Amino acid sequence: MTTTTDRLFLATGIDKAFPGVQALSRVDFDLRAGEVHALVGENGAGKSTLTRIIAGVEAPDGGSMFLVGRPYDPKSRLDAERQGVRMVMQELNLSGNLTVAENIFIERLPNRFGFIQYTRLHQAAREAMDRVGLADVDPSTPVRTLGVGRQQMVEIAAGLSRRCRVLMLDEPTASLAAGEVELLFTQIRWLKAEGGGIIYISHRIEEVLSIADRVTVLRDGRVVGTRAAQEVEPDTVIRMMVGRDLGQEGPPSSGTRGALALRVAGLCRGDRVRNVSFEAYRGEILGVAGLMGSGRTETMRAVFGADPPEAGAVYLHGSSKPAPIRTPSDAVRHGIALLTEDRKEQGLFLSLPVRANVSITRLGRLSRFGWIDPGQEQRIARQYIDSLGIKCWSAEQLVGQLSGGNQQKVVIAKWLFRDCDILIFDEPTRGIDVGAKFEIYRMLNDLARQGKAILFVSSDLKELMAVCHRILVMSAGRVAGSFARGQWTQEAIMAAAFREYIKTQGGSVAYDQ
Repeated sequence: MTTTTDRLFLATGIDKAFPGVQALSRVDFDLRAGEVHALVGENGAGKSTLTRIIAGVEAPDGGSMFLVGRPYDPKSRLDAERQGVRMVMQELNLSGNLTVAENIFIERLPNRFGFIQYTRLHQAAREAMDRVGLADVDPSTPVRTLGVGRQQMVEIAAGLSRRCRVLMLDEPTASLAAGEVELLFTQIRWLKAEGGGIIYISHRIEEVLSIADRVTVLRDGRVVGTRAAQEVEPDTVIRMMVGRDLGQEGPPSSGTRGALALRVAGLCRGDRVRNVSFEAYRGEILGVAGLMGSGRTETMRAVFGADPPEAGAVYLHGSSKPAPIRTPSDAVRHGIALLTEDRKEQGLFLSLPVRANVSITRLGRLSRFGWIDPGQEQRIARQYIDSLGIKCWSAEQLVGQLSGGNQQKVVIAKWLFRDCDILIFDEPTRGIDVGAKFEIYRMLNDLARQGKAILFVSSDLKELMAVCHRILVMSAGRVAGSFARGQWTQEAIMAAAFREYIKTQGGSVAYDQ
């Protein structure tokens, strides 16, 4: 029997309800000193709710918690941090107008007589940033200028910069490439050796089993079971999570490639998009791979008109005349959709209900004489809630109240409702559980069979190799290679991803496969 004295942290009988949903029901959970205890489950299973309660962000409706054998009842996140419990959330908690250094040490800026000592601050920040692979970033850089992946590393650096008893990491690798993941794992192992406890949330099951000591599975707000990570297989964990076998995603549909849908010629924007040219065809899924900072997202934003290019042109459907795309509105009118990697800031209206977020891209279809038909809007929203498995108590629930993965599904729903011919998905499975990933893979195949052109940007190389017909590789802002299914290998793709960096540095780069 577990007692309050033989665990670093112990929670018993935790309950939590939100309007229309029981998020947690009689949940028991414990954490030992010097271990990584993973929490896994589908979106909406209660993982983030439990960790937010432990972090003092939410208050439980019932149950008890103990920290180092003593009653633990944090009144706020700051109160929890004072007691040595810190959390790096899935949704970034950074101040965009502040610098990287200021964000890392926001609560303890070195000062003298009330004036910040920036030399000391930047020195400490560089040490924290070096540990997570941000050595090439200036500590004085405003956070808003960084991509989502690097913002995630800043958040992690902040979490690791202060010693703590319990560190919770919610989807910390969702936007990270393999090299950054290994740097994070090195820091986790260091924390374990120091006697700290880590609660680790991730939908990447193989990753979880490689770093965790124990795994607890949640489903519908209840604990399904806890297993030693070394004694369980990925398929077993998945069955515990979803209550069924998912099978394999398999290769994409091998239908005949259709007509040319998109041609990008000589696109340039700063040093992140340098003379980029490629083609995408109807009926194919074109993957876009590359290291963090390789220019993948910047290229997609330039194509979409979100960041107008300085040179180059976009041609649509075989036309010899460039498409006049200067803004996202222009792109949408020409049948191009972009699902951004930053859903919270760029993809959703968090204060509006699910139905309004789904319908926003095509209000003309739902309105008459300038008035929206609420019944039709409800029916459309319910259609996508059911088909994508969005967990919400109704179409009236505010999107800001949904879990991160379900928010992502709402973004997908709004673009499916728009019915664009060219769909750009930038990290569409980021923060989404394994069951939902398979649903999205099948959805991509269905869209390709319907003749849509799909551009699929992902940091997960195995994912791209599983679902794409071709893979385009970006390296330091340039296209470094293009591989057709059956011709690529993981080694060849990774070599292409490093190609421009090797040229720039005039040397070689070592990397793990």
